[in-house]
Amino acid sequence: MLYHLFTYLDREYDLFGAGVFQYISFRAGMATLTSLLIAMIFGGRLIKLLQRKQVGESIRDLGLEGQMEKKGTPTMGGLIILLAILVPTLLFARLDNVYVLLMIVSTIWLGLIGFLDDYIKVFKKNKEGLAGKFKVLGQIGLGIIVGLTLYFSDDVVVRQYIFTDGSTSAVNATSKWVDIKSMITTIPFRKNNELDYCNLFSFAGPLFADWSCYLYIPFVILVITAVSNGANITDGIDGLAAGTSAIIGLTLAIFAWVSGNTIFADYLDIMFIPNSGELTIFALAFVGACVGFLWYNSYPAQVFMGDTGSLAIGGIIAVMALIVRKELLIPILCGIFLIENLSVMLQVSYFKYTKKKYGEGRRIFKMSPLHHHYQKLGYHESKIVSRFWIVGIMLAILTLATLKLR
Repeated sequence: MLYHLFTYLDREYDLFGAGVFQYISFRAGMATLTSLLIAMIFGGRLIKLLQRKQVGESIRDLGLEGQMEKKGTPTMGGLIILLAILVPTLLFARLDNVYVLLMIVSTIWLGLIGFLDDYIKVFKKNKEGLAGKFKVLGQIGLGIIVGLTLYFSDDVVVRQYIFTDGSTSAVNATSKWVDIKSMITTIPFRKNNELDYCNLFSFAGPLFADWSCYLYIPFVILVITAVSNGANITDGIDGLAAGTSAIIGLTLAIFAWVSGNTIFADYLDIMFIPNSGELTIFALAFVGACVGFLWYNSYPAQVFMGDTGSLAIGGIIAVMALIVRKELLIPILCGIFLIENLSVMLQVSYFKYTKKKYGEGRRIFKMSPLHHHYQKLGYHESKIVSRFWIVGIMLAILTLATLKLR
């Protein structure tokens, strides 16, 4: 909004200082600061409102130390995160950018699904919340929207540079270049690190080759559903999901910045994605929102994000990774989410298997998700969160290393 306003004032009236809004770095910095301020200022007021409305978390007694002390803590704090993301994005990002619009839609879409789930739990006194099948349908719906947009939109292109012999490269080989529709993505730790979804089944003949491109959309649905649910499961102790998401968001902001900048893309020998640099503004607003939310969500939490926040932040991370074509790095970058998800799947599967085989269910972990296992071992939750953050930082560094480590 402000970008378009100040661009007009600069062009028509040569307003002093208005040209600074042309720089992504300036607008990204302002978006980060604004999101932090909104989260910290609006957060306190929302917590008081939720307390007056008695929007408290109902706690199941799982035998965890300090658990029952959290009973009545306000939930639905994800509204703080959503507001702190959307307002700076609307103010400082280009609203004619397909990637920004896609992120806004994704944020609102999953935010509404999470809000409905929290609303049913809190106000309808139904501990189950929104039925799981409706959550999944909502995630599938968003996956279809994102997949179709990235696949069919003429604004979603990759720039390839042409060698003198007519072959193409993702880097600045000559002054000749062409923007093409392509379903290529990045394979980590490989020298020739590009994979074209449309060539996955080319070995099976032309019939399968023609249809292989369409497998991209089910893959998008899988990524969004998995990461969104992973963030939802990770949101189990104070500050864990918000802090981990901030680390992931900062990493994706760097990827967006270098992928949308010809100089950095050329130097790093990575694909240049025109207009993806604008995503840096959204990504840093996301980071600011998560860090600002930690002001109230760090131990002992004054507010929980609820599904309103956890479903949204997982979906946001997934869609950002898909846009910058780093979705195959998600198992590394979102390793905390993956481990938490796997711990639940392994626990449930092993329990069912042993119950069928031995007549009684056995467990791998003392409790799942994994962070509860460490609580059962006697670790304080603030220590668990700090160590998970450290692991998250290590995974983020490893993910960034793939820019040159091939």
